Amino acid sequence: MLEKLNSKMKILAIIPARGGSKRLPRKNILPLAGKPLIAWTIDEAKKSIFITDIVVSTDDIEIADISKMHGAKVPFLRPDILSNDTATSVDVVKHCIDFCDRELGKKYDFVLLLQPTSPLRTVEDIDGSVELLVKKNADSVISMCMCEHSPIWTNTLPSDNNINNFDRVDFKNIRSQDLPTYYRYNGAVYLTNIKRLLDENVFSFSTNSFAYIMPTERSVDIDSEIDFRLAKVIIEQIIF
Repeated sequence: MLEKLNSKMKILAIIPARGGSKRLPRKNILPLAGKPLIAWTIDEAKKSIFITDIVVSTDDIEIADISKMHGAKVPFLRPDILSNDTATSVDVVKHCIDFCDRELGKKYDFVLLLQPTSPLRTVEDIDGSVELLVKKNADSVISMCMCEHSPIWTNTLPSDNNINNFDRVDFKNIRSQDLPTYYRYNGAVYLTNIKRLLDENVFSFSTNSFAYIMPTERSVDIDSEIDFRLAKVIIEQIIF
């Protein structure tokens, strides 16, 4: 039954990949275990039985060429106003949706934001998110994973770094295994009803939104050199 939804529910997968990156220059096309970083996301998206179209939104010609070579569509180069540090993911997605509608005459029901900085996300995660959306009749599904460390053991510090009031009184002397389980956004999958996205300017809504839980080892979000090295180690262990 779910496979039949591919012809009924139109899903636009958007992979945002601007050329500028201060912490890790050119990170979206850095070679990772034999292919550019962005190719890991494109290749998994191409395996999906639910995605209607895969579009890369970029301001960079080299990223555009590499994306096309790996099978994604790049129908435009992102304008400068959406290619700086202040541009939000919602703005980038709304621009892409509008372009596809206005210039290509294509309309979609849901948008699937797949950041190229999550190379360990698999097609099982992508299609699993869609299946959860259908099962829950949801408007939004966002991927999450368990927190590596409990936020209960975190706090701010005063200027002199004393920890007199660092520990929360209600959790003092509690074993780690007895603490509540916390989850965090992992940046891998944002699947959202387009109408609500355009109306509310967010991916996760206050109603009818659900979490798709991914394992921590597939939740690496590359923002720095150490993140990139970690992803490389995990991928090489899987492949080789």
